[in-house]
Amino acid sequence: MTRDYGAQAVVQADKPIKESESVLDVLDDAADVETRYGGGFVQSIEGISSDTEDGRRSDWFFYVNGVESSRGAAEYETRDGDRIWWDHHDWSTARRAPAVVGSWPQPFTGGHAGLDWSTGVYCGGARSACRRVDSALTEAGVETGSDPGPEDDGRGTEGEIRVLVGPWESIGDDPVARLLAGGPQRSGVFATFSGVEPSVGLTLLDARGRVVEVLTAAAGLVAALRPDEGPPTWVVTGTDDRGVAAALDLLGDPLKDRFAVAISENHGHVGVPVP
Repeated sequence: MTRDYGAQAVVQADKPIKESESVLDVLDDAADVETRYGGGFVQSIEGISSDTEDGRRSDWFFYVNGVESSRGAAEYETRDGDRIWWDHHDWSTARRAPAVVGSWPQPFTGGHAGLDWSTGVYCGGARSACRRVDSALTEAGVETGSDPGPEDDGRGTEGEIRVLVGPWESIGDDPVARLLAGGPQRSGVFATFSGVEPSVGLTLLDARGRVVEVLTAAAGLVAALRPDEGPPTWVVTGTDDRGVAAALDLLGDPLKDRFAVAISENHGHVGVPVP
């Protein structure tokens, strides 16, 4: 359990999953919880309540294996190995963040809502970058599909998590990746790309959608997108090849409890939205 898009930890607990136990059951065992509407809505965790301040609404949201659930916490039955993440945040700028990266190596290893998804790595840049992504997934216990190469259209197959790897110039035309250009209202990710080579910019936003910084060289991003109820699409991308190389270093602990993560070759990584 965290708050402010993973910026602050509230509670962390590991516990065995009992048969037919719901997300709400697990939460109730791990923390002090108050609910409303017959238990269908979580009002408060550890004294942190849903509230409205200056016209902006903050509530608790939960993710199972890095995917926002379309089921209520009392209806979602858990499985052994699930990572259940609750976060309390202001959702006035982006009503939803349908997929997040902070439960790595989920959802690649555990799927979501009883569905086990396959994984395909799609290369929009240097093959060495794609091989590094494939290696990181393999080390996490994930079997990936063979890389179709840049001539493939990258649409993937039904039931497959796509991982798009390459500079923004190479993957930005993908229909799902293109959501990033529409800002957090469309993508749920508080970062956007703009411009064309050699001046592609990665704009980082705070939770209110305000510009914090624009990175124009050697900047990378790892984010997850999910425009429908199918598997999410992950992007490992950057302003240029150096930015992609920097983003590759994020595949592991730097993703923990972050909705998305940006990195600059000279300034290290930061969670997105930027605190």
